[in-house]
Amino acid sequence: MDIGILTITTVQQFVVPQFIDVEDKIMGPITTRQFLIVLAAGLLTFLEYKLADFSLFIIEALVTLSISIVLAFVKVNGMPAHFFLLNMLQNFKRPRVRVWQKYVSEVELKAALKQPVVVAKAVAAHKAPPQRSKLQELALQVDTGGAYQMENVNVKNQNDNEKSKK
Repeated sequence: MDIGILTITTVQQFVVPQFIDVEDKIMGPITTRQFLIVLAAGLLTFLEYKLADFSLFIIEALVTLSISIVLAFVKVNGMPAHFFLLNMLQNFKRPRVRVWQKYVSEVELKAALKQPVVVAKAVAAHKAPPQRSKLQELALQVDTGGAYQMENVNVKNQNDNEKSKK
């Protein structure tokens, strides 16, 4: 629809999904990932029961179930424990901080110590303040939203300069 200068357009509305970072629950508060981890731990515990004697089974089962419960239900810094462990292993494997340790021999060190130290004077960069005409030009550009004619400003500045000289 066109009304004089303004143009009004209709915008199509879309449904934006919410809570995309929340895992789907399959049974009560248990997510698919948690269910699969507990299921795998149960199967591993069953194999331990069948293959080991009872005293060894108790120790293996405690270790297996405790690790699986930590991996399934514990969150560290808002992320599941297995993501945290994977990130930690990756960080140990490839640390991001790299330190360059250059080896300097005694000969190079003695040669560097014999050279005189040259201290450079700090030079302060001095920037001239903007001219009045430039400030007026920028202010006019901001006030009018960029819609002005440059020639009118320059003519006005020349007239102001001529009046101030007289």
